[in-house]
Amino acid sequence: MTTPIAAIQSVRLDDDNDVLVLLDQTLLPNEKVFLQLSTVEEVWDAIYHLKVRGAPAIGIAAAYGIYLGVKQVKADTYVELAVEFEKIKHYLASSRPTAVNLFWALKRMEDRLKQEADKSIAEIKQALKEEAETIREEDEQVCLAIGEHALSLLKPGWGLLTHCNAGTIATAKYGTALAPIYLGQERDYHFSVYADETRPLLQGARLTAWELQEAGVDVTLICDNMASIVMKEGKVQAVLVGCDRVAANGDTANKIGTSGLAVLAKHYGIPFYVCAPLSTIDLECASGDDIPIELRKSEEVSTQWYEKSMAPANVKVYNPAFDVTDHELITAIVTEKGIAYAPFKKSLAELMGKEG
Repeated sequence: MTTPIAAIQSVRLDDDNDVLVLLDQTLLPNEKVFLQLSTVEEVWDAIYHLKVRGAPAIGIAAAYGIYLGVKQVKADTYVELAVEFEKIKHYLASSRPTAVNLFWALKRMEDRLKQEADKSIAEIKQALKEEAETIREEDEQVCLAIGEHALSLLKPGWGLLTHCNAGTIATAKYGTALAPIYLGQERDYHFSVYADETRPLLQGARLTAWELQEAGVDVTLICDNMASIVMKEGKVQAVLVGCDRVAANGDTANKIGTSGLAVLAKHYGIPFYVCAPLSTIDLECASGDDIPIELRKSEEVSTQWYEKSMAPANVKVYNPAFDVTDHELITAIVTEKGIAYAPFKKSLAELMGKEG
């Protein structure tokens, strides 16, 4: 039985009960569990341990998290409240250093705080709630717009390949890289989707394959190292991936393994599309060389998914969570405002309203 895509809401605020409700993505596909987080520490833990993941969803969770944290603050003056806000902001910012949406959302909440400086404490807290809700609502519209733009690049019946999870559970709704797939599903495009399992945390296997299957999409799971053969066999006509950060020159950071797909797509002459909300574009970051790459614990590679260790004891493990795809390998970057093509330094600046 398929599930309407709108029915899956992975991040929402239950303000009456002072909790952030999150779909625990670490338990999928075997269990669909919604966590109720009431403290900033729990929100930090959820972001760090990938219980909530996907750049937009992280930003939404952070916005709700900082609101809930501030809601619990006892303060008599704006200054006292602002001091506590700053502490919470810095704490949440430490959870995922690569995801620019995290910092974008926290900065937006901070800007709203400053705008309300002359209001009462109760009014300020209400304004922060409204801002967090607006961030979620806007993300839904952003994803829909990205989906429409990306769908214009695709043809009915195509085979599509995606990596990691850039779907509805990674956003407010629709997803980014999966948005055109869902829109195509509604419009009888009959896409065939190949989902990389995405090692070492298997987001493609556990999350993308799960949500696409739930929605009735024709999805086939492949191991990461099978991407080349399905491309060579002509089963893939386009690659669609999400993104955690876009540098000013068009270099993009996404889940580890993405850059390898771009190299393969270039070799086989397959278009490689990055679906990126404007909030992930960092014009202050000149190139991918300036994007911090999160290194994660070795257990994710050696022991986490196995009854017994699949690696020799004490062997060194290199486990970067992301890699950077060179802009020269990217066919286009699809945003809610339109599609950016090379030269990306110019086209991205134009989309951000910073040209000239």
